[in-house]
Amino acid sequence: MRPYNTGNDTLDRLIDELVTSAGDGAQEDLVKELIVSAVKLYRDHADRGDVKLINAAVKELRYSTLIFSKYRDIPKVTVFGSARVDEQNANYHLALEFAREMVNERGWMVVTGAGPGIMQAANEGAGADHSFGVNIRLPFEDAANPFVDAERTINFKYFFTRKVGFIKESHAFALFPGGFGTMDETFELLTLVQTGKSDLHPIVLLEADDTGYWETFNEFVRQDLLGNGLIAPDDLALYKTTNSASDAADEISHFYANYRSQRYVDGRLLIRVRTTPTEAQLANLNDRFADIVAKGEIELVDPTPVEIKDGDSLDDARVALYFNRRSYGRLRRLVDSLNDLVEPRPVVHPPPTFNV
Repeated sequence: MRPYNTGNDTLDRLIDELVTSAGDGAQEDLVKELIVSAVKLYRDHADRGDVKLINAAVKELRYSTLIFSKYRDIPKVTVFGSARVDEQNANYHLALEFAREMVNERGWMVVTGAGPGIMQAANEGAGADHSFGVNIRLPFEDAANPFVDAERTINFKYFFTRKVGFIKESHAFALFPGGFGTMDETFELLTLVQTGKSDLHPIVLLEADDTGYWETFNEFVRQDLLGNGLIAPDDLALYKTTNSASDAADEISHFYANYRSQRYVDGRLLIRVRTTPTEAQLANLNDRFADIVAKGEIELVDPTPVEIKDGDSLDDARVALYFNRRSYGRLRRLVDSLNDLVEPRPVVHPPPTFNV
């Protein structure tokens, strides 16, 4: 691979010296590339508006990463939903109950958009000490709700950087009724998981009894999307709909009953798990999921040299397969089957991964 540099020996040497003097060598290659990109943007005589956008995006993402990095070892669920519902609304109370359950009974933290409505309910249920607010600066809605601590509030100018902040840092997602923004977040989440641009995560659609919001959504998905062959039947496994806060919490906890994380190494998908399947269980998985294996079979492997070099989840067992990289709904069913092999237990796992 060609080195990524400015093409000017003097500039490249100065960048090397700057990075060497600025830090301890961690991620030095990528930091150099960031600086090279900035220099190239400058030398391209890019429009000032373009430079402002890129500059703001990098600053926002850096700060978001800094805030969340202090809580890497605590699993987080992001809650999406309408800013327009009031405290009398049944979905407000359901969001409050769900967040309280996730914090008090499951040991998680809660992330919201920091606004009113469903977001406020979730932060209220979680409590300020267990809440994050990923705020968007809007002309009509700027300040965070009163249940988010300032030190865990991140303000974004752009929706696209805000979405990266949500998805990169969360282990699970709970979506309540909402408007265009909630629909946008719902479909983006499902798209990222369906296409493999994000690792698998539990996605739960919640609504209070007799409100019918997700019922209409599910009818559209089944009749118009699935009915016209625009999605696969197993794509329906990528999310769950429920009216119960405890059922939603159970769905999220079950996803991590055995599953820990995933990584591709030399084209093979490694699924890290707490408990190794028996030979009989592995044979059963091969029988049921042969359709998503591009070659070979599902097997148990030791940590790869690349993982050992990175110190990446070396204590976990590994189920490996050459996944066809298309059937993510089926892959979700495989993960569910691995989780069915063990009893649920407290979640302590590595941070979530946005596929980069």
